[in-house]
Amino acid sequence: MTAQASRTAATPAAVKSGAAGAAIFPGSESRKYNYFEPKGRKATHYEDMTVDVQPDPERYLLQDWIISFPDGTPTYCKDWTAAKSSNWHKFRAVDQEWERTHYQRQSTICGMVQNTIENGRKSGAPARFDPAWVKILQNHLGSYKHAEFGLGTSTMQAQRYGYTQMVNNAILTNSSYKLRFAQDITLYLSEIGLDLAGFDIAAGKQHWLEDPIWQGVRKSIESVMGSNDYLEQYFATNVVFEPLVGELFRSGFLMQAASAQGDFITPTVVSAAEADYERNLANTVELFALLGTDPTYGTQNIALFNKWLAKHADLALEAANHLQPIWSQPRVKVTTFADALSQAKNRIKGIARELGLNVPANLAS
Repeated sequence: MTAQASRTAATPAAVKSGAAGAAIFPGSESRKYNYFEPKGRKATHYEDMTVDVQPDPERYLLQDWIISFPDGTPTYCKDWTAAKSSNWHKFRAVDQEWERTHYQRQSTICGMVQNTIENGRKSGAPARFDPAWVKILQNHLGSYKHAEFGLGTSTMQAQRYGYTQMVNNAILTNSSYKLRFAQDITLYLSEIGLDLAGFDIAAGKQHWLEDPIWQGVRKSIESVMGSNDYLEQYFATNVVFEPLVGELFRSGFLMQAASAQGDFITPTVVSAAEADYERNLANTVELFALLGTDPTYGTQNIALFNKWLAKHADLALEAANHLQPIWSQPRVKVTTFADALSQAKNRIKGIARELGLNVPANLAS
């Protein structure tokens, strides 16, 4: 070996990649450019389109963020939630949803809802609704759309603060589904209102702002919206509010009672929201189960989640109890509030147990 060759072999090559400097990552030496570790044997299309779309200097660069807020907070910060993780990049959404698949599903749902409304109106269905039921749709379904809009705007704001694109995607699609359903309700009531004399499309807003029945729901929604922790907003929405209030009103009342009032349109419109929630819940449970079993931070995360559960369950249960008078308003009564609330409590207890959380005492009975 020549002296020149010897010196070359002894001196490691400088690590260079623009100004930041590249770190070693799973695909550093691979010609296939697998820069991340897939959850399964092979990366899915969802992973290809989602993982590390939002950058993280800790994974691939030798320096920190090159852009920060004036106070020094980086572009994305782990401290924006009290929950901790030893690997934020491990989470994968159960529904594997990304931009294209989300738009496709939303488009399908919008088409289904619109076709249902159009066909119902062509057959004269709204005119056959029981008059007492028309008032319920006008006043209470019209009011409930504001709750959906509130959760949609809350999660829309929350998604900006997630540390990875996978977390942000799950929260953002949740927001999109909520906002779409609020729009579905608005369009539905506007459409059937054309066939119902005296139907007041603005009554729902008045009930939302003034009716004592809805003030507990407003308080619960505003508590979720007011949180400064984006994961608390996501947790409170899907683990607490949805089973105790959202499903209670949608499945426990509207979908149960509608057909007996001559209404076969409303259950179809509302069913889209129930399918949305199943997807949102699956993603939520996957994320919080991952955080709750984290090898480093699992114990403190569980304590945090128990605190969030107790706080928001009190508000949501109060909201649910305020809704009780609605069950007595249909002329033909199909189900009782007590049965619907019991089912809602069982639902949230099942979710809490799946996450390894303590069921609050006010939900145990």
